[in-house]
Amino acid sequence: MTSTRATLLQVAERAGVSLASTSRALHGTGASRAMVERVRAAAAELGYSADAIGRSLRLKKTFQVAFAVADIGNPVYVEMMRAIHEVLEPHGYRVVVMTTGDTATSTTELVRSLNSGFVDGMIVSPLRTDDRLIREIQQAPVPVVVIGRALDDRGISSVSTDSAGGIGAAVRHLHAIGRRRIGFLNGPLDTTPGASRQRGFDAATETTAFERVDREVAADFTVTAGLEAARELLARQNLDALVAANDLLAIGAIRAVREKGLSVPEDVAITGMDDTELGRVFQPSLTSVSLGSTERGRAAARIMLQLADDPDHDAQQIAVGPELMVRESTGGAR
Repeated sequence: MTSTRATLLQVAERAGVSLASTSRALHGTGASRAMVERVRAAAAELGYSADAIGRSLRLKKTFQVAFAVADIGNPVYVEMMRAIHEVLEPHGYRVVVMTTGDTATSTTELVRSLNSGFVDGMIVSPLRTDDRLIREIQQAPVPVVVIGRALDDRGISSVSTDSAGGIGAAVRHLHAIGRRRIGFLNGPLDTTPGASRQRGFDAATETTAFERVDREVAADFTVTAGLEAARELLARQNLDALVAANDLLAIGAIRAVREKGLSVPEDVAITGMDDTELGRVFQPSLTSVSLGSTERGRAAARIMLQLADDPDHDAQQIAVGPELMVRESTGGAR
């Protein structure tokens, strides 16, 4: 490691620790958080800058982990990214954010590109999956952790959640507050979240009594698509409740309700899913099913660290449960 302004030895002397401890702390490996903070403070004070290229060549690692998602603008992925960075950064890893595209084929090509060695591992949250993508993940030269679909039967490490159960909780909540004419605003059914959330809605409405049940599929999981799909749904049905498959669709639905001269939640109660920061600060604040975005990001990052240290480590599967967060859009507390 070299620097034009200071040396590693000078950093060690300033921090009052051994040269080996200084190196471990700067690499984020085998050092306590207190040690890391102490050494980094000394490095900052001296203006020390590590030679990242030399370090990578010496250790045969890039110290980069890719986080690949279909839509980098979706706030749920932003929360995951922050959580992943929080876990990986103390260990010397940078997070490289990439887009997979919205097809299984484009995600497959991205996973295949791991052969070029530009990262030490990938955390991916695919919108769509197929057998080719799963085989590519199984054969990847570096560790791959999937956030979304549980893949324990394929020997792939994954962090999943029960979004179907979360939709069921939203349906039961709306029934409990007296709503009887309910609609479901979903994203594309050929996606992993679209299919699971449709199953959850259908199962919940089959076992809970409603006067009217209707469904509309949006073009994607965005605010604009939610607005257009909600307009279609509200044009043909007089509803008093809407369940949206994510927070962005729900925000679009609130706009559609207001366009009809109705209010939320007095005329139409609305729920979302993902419990994003945007939904929490929106007016009215959004009742939403939390799928533990931060917890899932942290769990995926911890698995990645284990696999980076031991590529032969058994695949791990972690499940994070849903939790309904009641707010103003269904009449909850301000």
